Amino acid sequence: MAVSADLLEAYARLTVRVGANVQPGQLVLVNAQVEHAPLVRAVVRQAYEAGARYVDVAYGDQHARRAMIEHADEEVLSWSPPWAVERLHALEADGGAIVSISGNPEPEILADLDGRRVGKARPRELAKQSLRLSDGIANWVIVACPTAGWAQAVFGEPDVDRLWDAVASAVRLDEPDPVAAWHEHIGRLEARASALNERRFDHLRFRGPGTDLTVGLFPQTLWQAALDETRSGIKHVANMPTEEIFASPDPARTEGVVRSTRPLEITGTVVRDLEIRFEGGRAVEVDASTGAEVMRVHVDTDEGAHLLGEVALVDGGSRVGRTGIVFFDTLFDENATCHIALGEGISASYAGDAAGKVNSSTIHTDFMIGGPEVEVDAVTAEGEVVPLLRDDVWQLPAR
Repeated sequence: MAVSADLLEAYARLTVRVGANVQPGQLVLVNAQVEHAPLVRAVVRQAYEAGARYVDVAYGDQHARRAMIEHADEEVLSWSPPWAVERLHALEADGGAIVSISGNPEPEILADLDGRRVGKARPRELAKQSLRLSDGIANWVIVACPTAGWAQAVFGEPDVDRLWDAVASAVRLDEPDPVAAWHEHIGRLEARASALNERRFDHLRFRGPGTDLTVGLFPQTLWQAALDETRSGIKHVANMPTEEIFASPDPARTEGVVRSTRPLEITGTVVRDLEIRFEGGRAVEVDASTGAEVMRVHVDTDEGAHLLGEVALVDGGSRVGRTGIVFFDTLFDENATCHIALGEGISASYAGDAAGKVNSSTIHTDFMIGGPEVEVDAVTAEGEVVPLLRDDVWQLPAR
């Protein structure tokens, strides 16, 4: 059954008005796969209704990408078309907005290809400029569009209606007033972030099956919720859904071993049972039951890809987690449980002398490490241990 026009319009309106918060006169870039066209068209309509000057749609096609990985010369795999990079430079110069649509229509379309080539198939200059825009320059949002192929990967059958129900609940479209529900939700997350910022913890520790990981923090590390603000003052919600509070850690102070608790869909491959060992901040061993070679090549993208750029805390009250669904999509799975990200840090998570120490990379790859069996503690510089998560229940009262 096709999704209703009313649901598409409501979703697109929330995406444009609350997520990206498109402003009158802005250029808007919409990134999507060809299978996402129904939602793209609704987003375009809503963006123009919000006053956008022009909406530029950039469609991708995973089958075209597969053909490139199979047949292109080696140097093409990480090459960025100059016109695609210029598109982002022009958007930056004009003060534009970005809507990106996730939900891979075929999450394992590349799983049978050479993992080394799949891992290298990432346009680096394009990725670098995209990360730059997302760090305080553009107002942006990522949302997801259910498709039959994505539903097949999630449920074992192409039940698109069921996936739409889950997505709609996760982004609060089932509320009488979704916009008001989002404002209330962001307020709760910001109160939680403030409670951590008041304590100025020295490091976090994650302990669970296969995991004993310490993540160091700067004294000036700032915890945030997903209400972001551009340098020009436009507030936006970059992820819909979002259930996390997050910060950029000290990239030199990650130690120990961590085991992922959910699969990671990356570049058309699913990485399962990911395990990474860190020494002196650096990922020195990477293993997985599937997708290991893709992940190793991905981590070797550049020096900063070996280091952490984000640590995020999510409890069991998450709307995404409560669905009980593994989505095979990072936007959703990272908002079901705690996660960390290899690669580019978030400059707004630093203050004072730490501002120049943000990790730099052309990747920012989140993977999930939390759940009921994983205990999370915060530790002060004096050694006081403060429980943050037990049995997926948040322990530190909001201030």
